[in-house]
Amino acid sequence: MARRPIALVTAAVLLLEVPGIVAVNAVLAGFLEAQSMSLAGMDPDAMVNGIWGLGIASGAALVLCALVALLAGVRDRRPGRFGRALLVGCAIVHGLLGAVAVGLLGWGAFAFLMTVLGLVVLTLVAYGEGYAKGADAPEEAPASA
Repeated sequence: MARRPIALVTAAVLLLEVPGIVAVNAVLAGFLEAQSMSLAGMDPDAMVNGIWGLGIASGAALVLCALVALLAGVRDRRPGRFGRALLVGCAIVHGLLGAVAVGLLGWGAFAFLMTVLGLVVLTLVAYGEGYAKGADAPEEAPASA
């Protein structure tokens, strides 16, 4: 299995997703600021700042996930415990966003998010237990007669 290209493509797709997620949050913040309405008595400025913060934090998390995938591809070894946890969290978020996006944005957004989910999971699976420390192949158990 070609592990390196999978991890490098995953990193590239995650990096390409960063401007999109920040732009979506910027549009939401712009609409909220233009409306200047409160929701259940909340301050509109606080909600605008919260949306900007969420956009920046989401972009930073995606960059971090892309960095983990990039390092896995360049080094050709599985990410550490924190990196794997980060990629698993990224996969979970993409799955949840895909479920929401199909109703709100349509099947195109769903297909994109599921493609990214598949790439992240494939990166995790490609670097399974046997690929620690840059091993070429997982240790296989001897065949029993």
